[in-house]
Amino acid sequence: MAAPRVLVIRGGAIGDFILTLPAIRLLREGIPNCHLEVLGYPGIADLALAAGLADHTRSLGHRHFAPLFAPGAPVQQEIADYLASFNLVVSYLFDPDGYFRGNLERLGVKTLIECPHRILPGQGPAATQLARPLEKIALFLEHSAPHFPVPPDLPTATTPTDFILHPGSGSTQKTWPLENWLSVLPSLAQTQPLHIVLITGEAEAERGLLPTLQHLSHTNFTFESWHQIPLPNLVPPLQSLAPSGTRFLGHDSGISHLAAACGLPCTLLFGPTDPTLWAPQNPNITLLTSPTDKLTDLPPQTLLHSLLHQ
Repeated sequence: MAAPRVLVIRGGAIGDFILTLPAIRLLREGIPNCHLEVLGYPGIADLALAAGLADHTRSLGHRHFAPLFAPGAPVQQEIADYLASFNLVVSYLFDPDGYFRGNLERLGVKTLIECPHRILPGQGPAATQLARPLEKIALFLEHSAPHFPVPPDLPTATTPTDFILHPGSGSTQKTWPLENWLSVLPSLAQTQPLHIVLITGEAEAERGLLPTLQHLSHTNFTFESWHQIPLPNLVPPLQSLAPSGTRFLGHDSGISHLAAACGLPCTLLFGPTDPTLWAPQNPNITLLTSPTDKLTDLPPQTLLHSLLHQ
């Protein structure tokens, strides 16, 4: 008998995808010997490969998938055959008019489970909500924290690192002002020499964060730059630093979720998003929230006090 074939269709940003990994793991472990593929955005979807949950990934942005979002549009035969080959399709796509569902049914998809594209207050953490539709096929989520299994041959980090800092986020509203980081980091360096890994991407480069932070380097304060490293390639070095107790500092961002899933203790600054919905469910997570809905109102002393007393 052929192995069951399962397709998970998941767009969205980095954090959204990582919060879906527990649902994908539930499918992987709950359907014995299944062949599981992920249709998503390049780089992000590959995190399912890094977590050992997918056999293959494919780009949702390919132009040949575009007709699936129009009513009754002709679909290339290769795409039609590909989709019809799956016993189960689990979709997180926004499909308010039902065009996508209708096209999949027309192409012969056997079973389609539509999952939420929005997370609702009062319904539990995001990962729990994203997995709840799988209860229709008797799969119930017990562990809502995503994680990346540590390879047995993972090399140990050779450079002692005190903190990993990702100073950005997908929204400026979820990002602490740079001047606050510039206030806290030198204060920490007054008590002991610090080595900090700085994770930055295109957004942080555009804001000029990298040269500004690196300008702070002095005898008690050094930076190591991890700039624009592909997401799957970030997993091993993050995992290698976890046993040493290196603490990750960040916001409500995809990179923060990645760090937590790699086993790092994290101190995360949250606002205006709701941490009961969006914060990582992994252990060793410290959440600092603003007294208002604005992250700009979180004083630097709050973070400094937290880090000095952990």
